Amino acid sequence: MIAVVLRLRLAIGVFALVTLLYVVEFYRGRLPWYMPSYYPCDDDINGMACRISRKLPITDLPQYGIMLAVAALVFPLLAYWVLAPVRHLVPIVAQLGPQNLGYRVRPGRRGRDEMKRLGRALDDMMDRIAAGYEGQRRFAANASHELRTPLALQRTLIEVGMAEPLTPEQSALLAGQLLAANARNERLIEGLLVLSQADQGLAARTPQPLDRIAAEAVEAHAGTAADADIKLTANLSPRTVTGERVLLERLVRNLVHNALKYNHPGGSVRVAVSSSTPAALVVENTGPVVAAEDVGRLFEPFTRLASDRIDHSGGSGLGLAIARSIVRAHDGTITATPIEGGGLRVSVMLPLPRG
Repeated sequence: MIAVVLRLRLAIGVFALVTLLYVVEFYRGRLPWYMPSYYPCDDDINGMACRISRKLPITDLPQYGIMLAVAALVFPLLAYWVLAPVRHLVPIVAQLGPQNLGYRVRPGRRGRDEMKRLGRALDDMMDRIAAGYEGQRRFAANASHELRTPLALQRTLIEVGMAEPLTPEQSALLAGQLLAANARNERLIEGLLVLSQADQGLAARTPQPLDRIAAEAVEAHAGTAADADIKLTANLSPRTVTGERVLLERLVRNLVHNALKYNHPGGSVRVAVSSSTPAALVVENTGPVVAAEDVGRLFEPFTRLASDRIDHSGGSGLGLAIARSIVRAHDGTITATPIEGGGLRVSVMLPLPRG
């Protein structure tokens, strides 16, 4: 399609150039610096044909037709020559792909002609593709590890139960451990499904009351906060955003859950929804000190700052990763800022409803 457009634009350019030359030749003798001249007309007694012909920009139609015919004959060679850089680029682009993510066109940073700009754009595209593939590979490896660990534990527990008869107490303990491992697998799979759904974008967009969604999330976690001796407060102003209610609920619940989980007894969590500031939702919590350069890693799946893995107690390790995907699906941004003395401030910017 691009080659067809290029040839069409080139053909139009050649036709316009030939026509322009004839028009310039017609008006050239009428410019102020040319002496006026008279060409007698013998075509008609009244000179009607002469007067009509001298008003036309192109007076010699046969010559004009011959020039267009010559241009049409030369055009394929001209198009072949003009499109030669594109043809030379084809085998290079053919080598780009998952099997060769490190290959680059490398046209050089100097020069602003179209082909070099195209080459630099292709290299930038390959950089993004390579980063995406690397992220997917790392994500798949981490997900496999997270699933393999509890499955191996379940297999060990089952083999222990089959090796010898168990007392009722041992059977109850074994069943409880199997249920706990199974529950963690369910949370992990559910998190992966939500993450995939958020990455696919929104199926529908409707106005949603973010302050009510936040109030429901705070109420749902009130018992957990009380049991952990954490003060959970909310400062909610009316704020309407456009999106999917289920995903927005998951966003707020994940942020509140993480703020409670990575905290300490006697700490606090504050949830705020503002109607006037750019940040639609802010969740602050006390907790361990986080270095500013390590904050970005918090939104990566299955990672934590203390080690390569998250703490497996009670979570799937996808909370903030899911939150980031949900915010992106709603055309927003999410940032985390360390709080002096320990803890984090997570801010979510969401666009206002249109209209």
